[in-house]
Amino acid sequence: MVDVFGATSTTEDVLSGVNLRGKRMLVTGVSAGIGVETARSLAAHGAHVVGAARDLAKAEQATAEVRRDAATGGGSFELVALDLGSLKSVRDCADKLLAKGEPFDVVIANAGVMATPFGNTLDGFETQFGTNHLGHFVLVNRIASLIRIGGRLINLSSAGHRISNVDLQDPNFERTPYDPLVAYGRSKTANILFAVAFDQRHRKRGVRAAAVHPGVIQTELGRYMDPSLLQNLVQQIDKQLTAEGKGPFRWKTIPQGAATSVWAGAVAPAGEIGGKYCENCHVGHIAPDHATITGVSEGVRGYALDSKNAEALWKKSEAMVGESF
Repeated sequence: MVDVFGATSTTEDVLSGVNLRGKRMLVTGVSAGIGVETARSLAAHGAHVVGAARDLAKAEQATAEVRRDAATGGGSFELVALDLGSLKSVRDCADKLLAKGEPFDVVIANAGVMATPFGNTLDGFETQFGTNHLGHFVLVNRIASLIRIGGRLINLSSAGHRISNVDLQDPNFERTPYDPLVAYGRSKTANILFAVAFDQRHRKRGVRAAAVHPGVIQTELGRYMDPSLLQNLVQQIDKQLTAEGKGPFRWKTIPQGAATSVWAGAVAPAGEIGGKYCENCHVGHIAPDHATITGVSEGVRGYALDSKNAEALWKKSEAMVGESF
């Protein structure tokens, strides 16, 4: 590619000169943070964006700028109801999209929760695994036929996937002591593995899938995090960055955080990102096995890209939701 983007690139940087008119894109989680910015930047460059959110009243207020920029840039925007913590809501949303029959060029599975207290979704799944993975697993697979040839699925993951592999023997913490960050790590690993397996299933018809780490951004996602825990984590990251000969940790802005989603969804060559994990607007490298989340500033765990692991998760997910894809 001619343009080289990185950690400080914004959505406007990666979409500079890009015309998305005629493209239809679905973005989940458009009531706050990078979901709103993702939708705004795509619509501002001409795309028709369907934004999904649990709280439509909140999303309506949060996306006022999305509608303004869409009108200015030749795009458009509409909202649909989606509660990822309820498979009934997920299936209702999918049914409505299928009934309309309008295809998508890109689906960006952006919505999620982080480090929540122990709890369960309406269907009895551990909150983070159920919301971040299983809800999107059912939604995306149900509407897969709507993704055009040449289309893409982009799953939002996190460097937090390095905290833990999935645990397919005890996904709901019925036997394992609950740890909010371990549960988050499992769900974010699942997001990557789902992209790997979806890419394997759909690449023959020209549909590719990738997972992205947006970076560390101060948004509503971190509302359950203890501030002292967060401060300690940042200090650990700074120590590791110093050991790597790099500068201190810097928070990303929301436009910088949304940039990798937009880059992978609309800019990067499909063959470059298909079945991969992306961060800082490039494909991530394999992190050493001994590296913790703070052990390296970039990188993806090998277990998160392992095709056998991805297939095992797919089968387990089908069994949990009672539906085969």
